[in-house]
Amino acid sequence: MPDMALSSDEIERYARHLVLRDIGGPGQAKLKQARVLVVGAGGLGAPLIQYLAAAGVGTIGIADDDVVSLSNLQRQVIHRTPDIGRPKVESAAEAVSLLNPHVRIESHSLRLTEESAATLAAEYDVVADGSDNFATRYAVSDACFRAKRPLVTSALGQFDGSLTTIRAHETGPDGQPNPTYRCLFPNPPPNGAVPTCAEAGVLGALAGVMGSLMAMEVIRAIVPFGEPLVGRLLMVDARSMRFETLSYAWDPANPLSGETVTR
Repeated sequence: MPDMALSSDEIERYARHLVLRDIGGPGQAKLKQARVLVVGAGGLGAPLIQYLAAAGVGTIGIADDDVVSLSNLQRQVIHRTPDIGRPKVESAAEAVSLLNPHVRIESHSLRLTEESAATLAAEYDVVADGSDNFATRYAVSDACFRAKRPLVTSALGQFDGSLTTIRAHETGPDGQPNPTYRCLFPNPPPNGAVPTCAEAGVLGALAGVMGSLMAMEVIRAIVPFGEPLVGRLLMVDARSMRFETLSYAWDPANPLSGETVTR
């Protein structure tokens, strides 16, 4: 077991956390011990990784198979112009080392499949999915359910975003299972039904807002405070600057934890 005591440098670095009643020294030690997997080092992953590193999450895994392109820099703020052409996992890891040398980065330069998602999810305490395709989202959410890991997942539109936390391996206060991702979105949309970011565009600053909110939910999963977005979908409309929350519940027909599933 590694030493979870905070050094004098860390005490000064995290001073504003240490005086928070809901975090304090014990909470900061939990952050230092935590292992978080971030899926995607793009628009959502960029601010998410930065804030997790700044917060002192001890180990951050980054899974991404892409390289930095010039068109990424409008929103993927962890990367810089000299990084164009570099693997995003390398660029992000270097940025983290400059931001907080106490954080360990584990780079996974790959696109997650059902098999690789299952392997990686089991190696971390919390998973945060900022991927940009439905195949990855469903593979990651299914893997987190089977590995009994909390999942923070977000998606971007042109001027809108959504965010929720999935703890489908646990039960709620009513004794019912917590909802799965498939309770909220049973099946992915048909291919081509939802335009990609490259096709439709996206407001760069919106990615920063949603990625920062993801970081808050991840930190909350490690150091419990307040009320997480379990069974609640936060929807952000940047056009009208409106935040709304939609409640959703366990679907007895879902294929992961539904009534017909053999346990």
